[in-house]
Amino acid sequence: MIHMIVSILAFFLVLSILVLIHEAGHFFTAKKFGIKVEEFGFGFPPKLFGKKYGETEYTINALPIGGFVKLYGEDEAGAGRVDLSGKKHEVKGDIKRAFYARPAWQRFLVVVAGVVMNFLLAVVILTYLYAVPGVPTPGETVIVTNIMKGSPAEKAHVQVGDIISGVDQLPVHSTSELVSYVKAHAGRSVTLHVTTPNGQKSDISVTPRSVTPKNQGALGVEIAVKLVMKRYPWYQAPFVGVKETLIQSWQILAGIGQVIAQVVTTGSVPAGVAGPVGLARITGDVVRSGFDATLALLAALSLNLAILNILPIPALDGGRFFFILIEMITRKKVNQKFETYAHTIGMALLLGLIILITIHDVLGIIHNTPVLP
Repeated sequence: MIHMIVSILAFFLVLSILVLIHEAGHFFTAKKFGIKVEEFGFGFPPKLFGKKYGETEYTINALPIGGFVKLYGEDEAGAGRVDLSGKKHEVKGDIKRAFYARPAWQRFLVVVAGVVMNFLLAVVILTYLYAVPGVPTPGETVIVTNIMKGSPAEKAHVQVGDIISGVDQLPVHSTSELVSYVKAHAGRSVTLHVTTPNGQKSDISVTPRSVTPKNQGALGVEIAVKLVMKRYPWYQAPFVGVKETLIQSWQILAGIGQVIAQVVTTGSVPAGVAGPVGLARITGDVVRSGFDATLALLAALSLNLAILNILPIPALDGGRFFFILIEMITRKKVNQKFETYAHTIGMALLLGLIILITIHDVLGIIHNTPVLP
């Protein structure tokens, strides 16, 4: 029960940071251009609680799956509400402060500002992680991680945790070097130069087998390259952070494409995909792993939010950006009723996908299925 409470609280804290950062991008960019901000909402309506400070109402809403900034003179669908009545919405007051009355380039910047903020948050976090605690990086040390029963390695008394620095006269810096050498010397005795976990050096004679059981190698060991923490100088870390952010962005984009393809073709959610419930489980586990692990998760979620929002999906920032882009190219605004219908359908599809993934998450809890961070 305590584990569940910690997971929920940690998830809402992380979600709050992501939403505030994202919506702050819209908020401050709109303020910069003199556009009136009527509402800053956490979650989607219906509204549970609201408090007005100055000209902006700050609200807590019932659906905790995001947030929004409602701009004065903004289309209803873009504000998180949908009205298909066909009635024309009159803007009363200072027209110059209305969103729709501003130049297309200003509306473009307001719309993409949230995505930019989430991207920058990921860059800042990754820069810190690369510069201060460092990141796990494969080194040049091969370590024994497992030994198969009855294997040549077990008979020669090789131990888990032994570091193999060489075999015969060959220095070993990678797993492929060791595997290639012992395969080439199958049936002949070789000497492993190892350092035990307590720091003692020794030479171990072992004979690689020519015929190996299924899923086993000539020595009967599992080996890996030992990870080392690599820290980058402060002047390099930002560039590495940007590079890693771009790499992860492409991986996320490819993953989203695979998820959509599987949901559309099979109606099922791929393994490892998590919605709000699954993310709460992941967040709770990661938070207990420490501050740096939590920051890494925050960066990953921020980047996921940025990529998802920039896609040209109606009801998301990318959908609104797409309609503004059409206007900038054609120099003619898209019919507002058509855009409203598009946002409505997009919102319905997104909510349907969220419900499907949430059901997948709940079933995972019932069947105690592990979630992948």
